[in-house]
Amino acid sequence: MYWFLVIIVFLLAGVKSQKPKKYQKVSVIIPAFNEEETVAKVIKVVQNVSFVDEIIVVNDGSSDNTEQEALNAGAIVINHETNKGKGQALYTGYKEAECDIIAFIDADIYNLTSSKVESMIKPILEGKTDITKTKFARASGRVTELTAKPLLNFFFPEISFEQPLSGQFAARKEVLKRIDFEKDYGVDVGIVIDADVLGISITEVDIGAIEHDMSPLSELNLMANEVVRTIMNRANKYGRVTMIDDIGYYIRMAIVGLLLIILGLFTIFFVKFVPLSVGVIISFIGIVAAIYYIIKVIVKSINMFKKTPRGNLIKSFVKIHFPMIISVIILLLMISTFIGAAHFDHGVLSIEPNSRNLIIYADDSQRDSAISVRGPYTVDSAIENESDIIRMPSDAMLGLGIKENDTIRIDDEKYLINQTRDGEPDILRLPYNAKHSLGVQDDYIIQNSRLKEIFSGSTITHSFDKDNISVYEKYRVSARDSNASVYEIIVNNNSILNSTGIFKENSNYSIAIDGEYVSTVTFPQKQTIEYGNNTIEIIFKDTNSTSIKQFVTQNKGNFLNFDFESYISKEY
Repeated sequence: MYWFLVIIVFLLAGVKSQKPKKYQKVSVIIPAFNEEETVAKVIKVVQNVSFVDEIIVVNDGSSDNTEQEALNAGAIVINHETNKGKGQALYTGYKEAECDIIAFIDADIYNLTSSKVESMIKPILEGKTDITKTKFARASGRVTELTAKPLLNFFFPEISFEQPLSGQFAARKEVLKRIDFEKDYGVDVGIVIDADVLGISITEVDIGAIEHDMSPLSELNLMANEVVRTIMNRANKYGRVTMIDDIGYYIRMAIVGLLLIILGLFTIFFVKFVPLSVGVIISFIGIVAAIYYIIKVIVKSINMFKKTPRGNLIKSFVKIHFPMIISVIILLLMISTFIGAAHFDHGVLSIEPNSRNLIIYADDSQRDSAISVRGPYTVDSAIENESDIIRMPSDAMLGLGIKENDTIRIDDEKYLINQTRDGEPDILRLPYNAKHSLGVQDDYIIQNSRLKEIFSGSTITHSFDKDNISVYEKYRVSARDSNASVYEIIVNNNSILNSTGIFKENSNYSIAIDGEYVSTVTFPQKQTIEYGNNTIEIIFKDTNSTSIKQFVTQNKGNFLNFDFESYISKEY
């Protein structure tokens, strides 16, 4: 029992001895120029915020009763003898404030509430961000929409605030030491840009709707000039002009070089009427241009990164040149394809690019998918002790209409179809005799579209299993797709399969059960076969479909073979 009390005492002592959270003093700076009608109301609202310790009104050369109204309301007042501009007023208040957190609030807001002020400051008090800027419901500002946003999107695309010139914001005083205060209306956007580029966390908070005096057109003109000047100065200072102008030009020229390389390679491999020498010259010019301008990009980027703060520079670099960067990646991947297709053997360099085969089915044939991409396949030797097994990629099986455990007869040899080994998705492993009969050798590349040509004349036995009935269809692989028909097999009024293939008009096809011939079906006539207590119906249907499966006629074997053994045992 005593040990339990000792633990409780130590825990309580630990709780009491925990270091209290440091108190953060908050000051609110209110710049004011001839705001005698509203400044006192704004001060009274701020005084209702419990964690605000200091309210400073910077009277920026007002000619009305702003100073006295602010003093009567209980604020500290600092006077400018002349009007020095909003930025200078904010800077004066910032320098005089003795605090940890500063909030800057305009003096002309009619409907300011304590909750609006709290929403500006609380995220900083809670350690969620270093700077908050506000957004609020009102008609879009003309200066914001016509000048600030277009220029920010161009030079600083990573900045995506709804209202970059909102006027109301708060910040930790220590981070403001790193920011250059503009002396005029450029102060708001200057702080936003500096914070972004320097990597200072800044959050936009919604304070709802606000009402204040709309500036006259003459003042908006001045504001627009000062905002544009600030953004352009920051763009020069932080290397954004260089990034877009010089580096952008070099990147575009590098892409031209890469495009010339691709054009040259394309003419070499795919455009027969263009002489080889022309393709080589185009590729050579592209290589020289690409190397020259890529080096320029690298050198200019290194110099730019040395001269400007890191912050979000890389993020902005990627955003500005994102389409170009993607183009470069695509082009490099295309070039790597040609390089990957290069083979050097006995002093001879051979480049034979191979692509996959895009297949889009426009007929009514039953497919797993209307669109697929297959191949190419690389021939390799059969695994040891698998002289009667062909290991075939699943895409190749789909192309030939077969599946695992089907059989294929090539010349006089019969082979079992098996899946490829793990890690060999496009390897076609063939026994020696099969390679010889098909006219291929190791490392031979077979495009998916040529698969039917390679296996043309081979006889395949393909199996279907349903309801304990196994059905084997036999067909020869045709070198080209031809018009096909669908046949359906119905056993005891239950449809067990539909398959597509090529039939010859009025030709006879043998039907077997358990390997024994039982009947003949003549295409396209319906056939009914009675076997024990079972009724088998074979129905042909005309469809808009094609196939390489040419079903064997009566003189070449059984078209269909039924295995009823498991089905019959189930019935009886």
